[in-house]
Amino acid sequence: MNKSFIATAHAPAAIGTYSQAVKVGQTTYLSGQIPLVPESMALVEGNIEAEVRQAFTNLKAVCEAAGGDLNQLVKVHVFLTDLSHFPVVNQVMEEFFEAPYPARAAIGVAELPKGARVEVDGIMVS
Repeated sequence: MNKSFIATAHAPAAIGTYSQAVKVGQTTYLSGQIPLVPESMALVEGNIEAEVRQAFTNLKAVCEAAGGDLNQLVKVHVFLTDLSHFPVVNQVMEEFFEAPYPARAAIGVAELPKGARVEVDGIMVS
């Protein structure tokens, strides 16, 4: 199996024992992105919309580093500490994606790294 490890300075550096993404053949598995600002590695300031937008901006940067874009994602997982924020996710996703949209799962969780309220990951096929 031939694996490529994807890394970009345009998304937050890994804060643990993982790669930003791993590409195997035409499939890229993207690690979860929380709303860290890559330059400061601090959570973006603002409301939940700002957090969701930053998380998708980070995911987009990793897709691009892997030679693709968000519209090549076939599956997206959205982890939220409060599922009432799901309408915000829908709103922001409409800005980042073109229809038809990828398959998606929304998962409510007790907490996320660094106190984030949202994390997104995905699988991209190019």
